[in-house]
Amino acid sequence: MYVVSIRSKTMVLDTAVEDLTEEILDQPRYGFLLGWWVSPDPIPCTKPACIPELVNYVRDIRDPEHPYSLEQLSVLSEESVTVDEKLGRILITFTPTIQHCSMATVIGLCLRVKLKEFFPPHFKLDIRVAPGSHANEESVNKQLNDKERVAAALENPNLRQLVDECLYSNEL
Repeated sequence: MYVVSIRSKTMVLDTAVEDLTEEILDQPRYGFLLGWWVSPDPIPCTKPACIPELVNYVRDIRDPEHPYSLEQLSVLSEESVTVDEKLGRILITFTPTIQHCSMATVIGLCLRVKLKEFFPPHFKLDIRVAPGSHANEESVNKQLNDKERVAAALENPNLRQLVDECLYSNEL
C-alpha cells in the first residue's frame, strides 16, 4: 500500500511507486496539480494497531555514545508510542539512558529524521523525553519539536553526520 499526498488530500493506492505517476496523471481530476508527494516505500497503516511496525522501523537506530541500538538500551518501546489517526498526530516518548544524557536531543533528532520517512507529511510528529527521565526535560522537548531548531540542527554538517551515522551504521 502506498500513500500519495496531494495538496493535503491523501490517497492510498495498491500499486508500485513507478506506476503512481501514470496512474495519477491519467486521471483528469489530478491533471492540474503541480506538486505531490509519494511515500518512498510502502507505508504501513497509520492506525494505533501498527505501532509494533513503527517501533520495528526505528529499532536499529544506534545510540550516539554506545555501540548499541535504541532497542537494546530500552530507549524506546511500543508502550511509548501513541498514534491518533483522526488528528494525524503521533507522539513518541523515549527514555534516555541516564538523566543527564548529553545526547538526548541527538536521539530525538534521529527518531524525527527516520520517522519522517515512515509517515505521510500531513502527520504531526511530537517527540518527547519521558517525564522525569531527563534533567533538562523541558528544554530537550522544546528543541525536538521546534521546526526551526530542527532545521538548523540538520544544516550543521557535524551534527548531520552524527545523525546519519546513528541511522545508517547498520546498513554499512
